[in-house]
Amino acid sequence: MTRILGIDPGSRKTGYGLIDVQRNKATYVASGVIRIPEGPLPERLKLIFDAVSQIAQQYQPAQMAIENVFMSKSAGSALKLGQARGAAIVAAANADLPVAEYEARKVKQAVVGTGAADKLQVQHMVKTLLSLPASPQEDAADALAVALCHMHTMQTLVQTAGGARSRFRRGRLSIS
Repeated sequence: MTRILGIDPGSRKTGYGLIDVQRNKATYVASGVIRIPEGPLPERLKLIFDAVSQIAQQYQPAQMAIENVFMSKSAGSALKLGQARGAAIVAAANADLPVAEYEARKVKQAVVGTGAADKLQVQHMVKTLLSLPASPQEDAADALAVALCHMHTMQTLVQTAGGARSRFRRGRLSIS
């Protein structure tokens, strides 16, 4: 069994989601949203780092997947998003977790079947794929979708390698 931590980064709200993967089947473990109060950016980044560190310590994932930065409303917003990602990635690195990064369109494609899916479609498919009784919060659903995308990507890599076992070592994927 492999436990994957998915992260949907943000400087105000960072979603997280954990799934267990066994025999190509995903099982829901936990999800939520790290809400970051107003304040100076360095303090908000520390809160993200501390929260992701605590989640990693509590749930002991084997891998982390995070959404890549995309250009949003402004360059300033994209920079803050990148810094929030950095805080989460450093928390994962401190926990010795390999980190995979995925474009938002690839996550949507893996979970919904189209890279142009909207947030409601992602929430619905996450609920369906993980057999949840209700749709998770928007940011938590996005984080679970990142984890599911990572699971699908790892399965595809294994199939491409002819059924070999794949695993991360020191932040790099190895297929044996």
